[in-house]
Amino acid sequence: MLSFESDYTEGAHPNILRQLMATNMVQEPGYGFDEFSQLAKERIQKALGHPEAQIEFLTGGTQTNQVVIDAMLTQYQGVIAAETGHINVHEAGAIEATGHKVLALTAKDAKLDAQTVDQYIQTFDQDENRDHMVFPGMVYVTYPTEFGTLYSREELAALHAVCQKHSIPLYIDGARLGYGLMSAQADLKFSDLPDLCDVFYIGGTKQGALCGEAVVFCHHNEPDHFLTIVKQHGALLAKGRLLGVQFAELFKDDLYFKLSQHADKLAAKIKRGFLNKGYRLYLDSVSNQQFFIVDNQKIAELAKKVRFARWEKYDDQHSVIRFVACWATPAESVDQLLKLI
Repeated sequence: MLSFESDYTEGAHPNILRQLMATNMVQEPGYGFDEFSQLAKERIQKALGHPEAQIEFLTGGTQTNQVVIDAMLTQYQGVIAAETGHINVHEAGAIEATGHKVLALTAKDAKLDAQTVDQYIQTFDQDENRDHMVFPGMVYVTYPTEFGTLYSREELAALHAVCQKHSIPLYIDGARLGYGLMSAQADLKFSDLPDLCDVFYIGGTKQGALCGEAVVFCHHNEPDHFLTIVKQHGALLAKGRLLGVQFAELFKDDLYFKLSQHADKLAAKIKRGFLNKGYRLYLDSVSNQQFFIVDNQKIAELAKKVRFARWEKYDDQHSVIRFVACWATPAESVDQLLKLI
């Protein structure tokens, strides 16, 4: 079976596995106070060009979103997100479980619009009954979005300006951050992010690590006693070195970005191949996920030889399916897929 099901079906990049073995018997303090985590933070800070960035490591994406959002909101606040946003659709109510509501807004191409967000907050502020309502306390976006589309630098800057106007943070979920940044259509760099948001995370789980996400607080705005909050959520890893080793390796010699570029090139090839065969795009993704509208009978035939994600029903005869290229996808697998279609 060919597999284009997701970007976390493989284990980890060989460089990471070798480094985990090489450092295995080195004794280090726990909870992220080890030398490997410190090295990883320094390499990320250097890549950002932002030596003052505060960086913390957690193990998974849903965990990271829940902890960061809960830590940065007061108990009466909620988080604004696109109606298609990951925290609104695919995180099993993890945010609501902390007592914070996801305030879902209509999105175009899976993206929030700055004017829509501004209008929502202004309308809330002018409501005489607002004390009986959930206060908007943060804006959440993903880069790239759940459908592989990208915010432009201008769009993120506009969203950040709205957040600054209303004194709330802009948070970027970067589970697939590298795949977005290395897209041929991206108009921003990794080092631009501190100017465009207040906090973001660098996804490792989907980009070559066994597990792990790196949270970056951009403006000395890490919540007080964040480590304690992480522990309250049951998310503090005693052997924090496991995350440090992995991110130190990912940010050595630009490995993180090279792996991302590999996936994006193969995803673009998949896209061209499907379009050349007459298939329809669901949304025009420009990163490592590609979504197509396919006849249900063809889907059933293809599923005998290829693993992919069945996304949603399109109409009675067609469904939307997703193909994902990742850091480990062989070019030969893409060639075989295109022959099958």
